[in-house]
Amino acid sequence: MSSSYGKDMRITIFGQSHSPAIGVTIEGIPAGQEIDFNELAVFLDRRAPGRNEFSTARREADKPEFISGIKGNVTCGTPLTAIIRNTDTRSQDYEELVRIPRPGHADYTANVKYGGAQDYAGGGHFSGRMTAPLCVAGGIFMQFLRREGIEIISCIKSIGSISDENELTVSTAGKEFPAVSDDAGEKMRALIAAAKAEGDSVGGVIECKVIGVPAGLGDPMFDGIENRIAQAVFGIPAVKGIEFGIGFAAAKLRGSENNDCFEMKENKVVTKTNNCGGILGGITDGMPVVFRAAIKPTPSVAKEQRTLNLVTGEQEILRVGGRHDPCIVPRAVPCIESAAAIAVYDALLARRKEMR
Repeated sequence: MSSSYGKDMRITIFGQSHSPAIGVTIEGIPAGQEIDFNELAVFLDRRAPGRNEFSTARREADKPEFISGIKGNVTCGTPLTAIIRNTDTRSQDYEELVRIPRPGHADYTANVKYGGAQDYAGGGHFSGRMTAPLCVAGGIFMQFLRREGIEIISCIKSIGSISDENELTVSTAGKEFPAVSDDAGEKMRALIAAAKAEGDSVGGVIECKVIGVPAGLGDPMFDGIENRIAQAVFGIPAVKGIEFGIGFAAAKLRGSENNDCFEMKENKVVTKTNNCGGILGGITDGMPVVFRAAIKPTPSVAKEQRTLNLVTGEQEILRVGGRHDPCIVPRAVPCIESAAAIAVYDALLARRKEMR
């Protein structure tokens, strides 16, 4: 099972949704880096369950315990490991999934791969719960990047058919519902509430910008910034697509319309537009890196669905129990930021190694 990411810095995520604890080990953090634990706690609280009416009723403190790699609040150069204890679990809600897989979830494919030996409770290692340690790493790297003049901001671009056409220019982290437009946000919330009332769920799109990225990060072919970010983003359960810059819309344009023309501003090379999303040939051009990630509707829904009994081979009607988000998108926003921070920080370390 591949639960690690990175080259010059490497993170490994471990645990399952209902195991005693989940956690992350980070190798390659330079010694002498300060971590603001209060800032990290605020960041993790944005992802934590049980905080509003659109989140699962499961409540977890999501307070990381650092057990290595740090002295006080300063990194000491050795692998940093943090754990988050699971306290509010109800594993009995998942007992039938060993024979009746949920449509849209990894129950069946995990059964095929691991011969039924996997931990089904809460989705096991396939659960969105595993984004908590991802956000520990991401929240730390966002602090490090900010000291380098690199800021990561994001927002909910759409929920279902409701879109927010306003441009993302400042962080939405302080908002209860992180859409740029409050009016669009209210319509999105109403759509989530309607899906929840019907025992169903809804998905959406998250936009992320990495501002202040220097030109020259990334490599052509398989280690481009798009590749690095996409690999990290697809580590988030429920992500089904990613596009950079104007993405698929570029396919409808002519080259002269899509190309970003260069100019000099304040002794710096910039582009008049940013259709490429700050990346050319897999390498950052100094403009903001912009991407959007599509998040599917939560597969665990209370609404009746037809599935297969793997023991009898007969179809059955499934009503998923347990506690689940009617829309995972709001809690996924800091996860997307974390994936971007992890990828960019690793690429930054690689670039510094090249320049020595």
